[in-house]
Amino acid sequence: MSDFFQNGIITTLHNLTRRPVAALHRELMAFSRERPMALVLPCLYSEIGTPALARIVSELAHVPYLSQIVIGLDRADEAQYRHALAYFSVLPQPTTVLWNDGPRMRAIHDRLDSHDLAPDTPGKGRNVWYCFGYVQAAEVAQTVALHDCDIVTYDRSLLARLIYPVANPAFNYEFCKGFYARVAGGKLNGRVSRLLVSPLIRTFKKVAGEHAYLQYLDSFRYPLAGEFSLRIDVLKDLRIPSDWGLEIGVLSEVYRNYSTNRLCQVEIADSYDHKHQDLSAEDASTGLSRMSLDISKALFKKLATYGAVFDPGTVRTVKAAYFRIALDLIESYANDALINGLSLDRHAEEQAVELFASNILKAGESFLESGEDSPFMPAWNRVTSVYSDVFADLLEAARADMADYGPGGDGCVPASGGGRLPGAPRMASAV
Repeated sequence: MSDFFQNGIITTLHNLTRRPVAALHRELMAFSRERPMALVLPCLYSEIGTPALARIVSELAHVPYLSQIVIGLDRADEAQYRHALAYFSVLPQPTTVLWNDGPRMRAIHDRLDSHDLAPDTPGKGRNVWYCFGYVQAAEVAQTVALHDCDIVTYDRSLLARLIYPVANPAFNYEFCKGFYARVAGGKLNGRVSRLLVSPLIRTFKKVAGEHAYLQYLDSFRYPLAGEFSLRIDVLKDLRIPSDWGLEIGVLSEVYRNYSTNRLCQVEIADSYDHKHQDLSAEDASTGLSRMSLDISKALFKKLATYGAVFDPGTVRTVKAAYFRIALDLIESYANDALINGLSLDRHAEEQAVELFASNILKAGESFLESGEDSPFMPAWNRVTSVYSDVFADLLEAARADMADYGPGGDGCVPASGGGRLPGAPRMASAV
């Protein structure tokens, strides 16, 4: 059970009473009449059929307050898209599966590219970007939650607690970040957040000074959590990074656009486990090595936009200071694990810190060489100003794909709750 301590400059909403999920559902049903809710699920085809996604689908089948589920499907051919439609057909909510690799979505991508607006890098960021475009086009939801499809410990209370702060009309939050303890299988997990992000933020505080942006980032219990929720109006101006800096980039964007009293974090699980990435010490293009590079680059570049000045000597100082702070934190984590009866491999922890320190130096040098901003995808209000039919085209692409390839053959995933054409309005009172 967490405490009620408020740290930093954003509100922290705790899980103090283990409130029954049925009680949360009753409130969310009432909220949905004023603020209909959607869920976005970025999904790789390879995740279909995994125990994690099977559990998520089973739990979502018992969620009564969602007006819309949008699934962005990546790395799927035609047969795999057909399989995905059948797989998700058990969901009772109105459900749309965007076939991001299909010819209709590729045609939209090509038209965006003709205006230099197409997101270049495949991956979760681009998937989420298209899903957010579709949610705006459908005009069904007023609040949106997002989580990944690889959560092994998922249950429906996670989603209820995640979306509650932005769905409750009595609250004024525009954005909410989920947090949890990364403990599973008797181990302390979350290496990138524990051993890279937290010590690197504290390093920048020492080197670049006590900037309000750094205080803001340091206020988050788990800044790399892939779960967040927001009001629909946030999507219009949100620029989403296309690389592994997605979570940090989203936090940076809402900080730029909103006062911190409109942002919060909420505890959504006692413990949390998902698919683990390899350290990939020998390959900087994948795994935690790639993630640490992208996150470090994002922080260097973001701090520069706030006036921080970096040179080769400063970059080396950042690396050296980080290394000392991170090594000291390992001792804290080891003691925390021991008192809780958890295991922690100190050798593996130090190997990770050594790799992250090397990548921080590479990220700083890359920033000095290029000085370019992070690879953000354009905000949707910019896209619609140039490509005015993009929302209509997204709706039609989804409708036509599901009509042509869906098992029901009527343009929607057959559902026990009465599926409908993607994008068709749904009355909030029907939730």
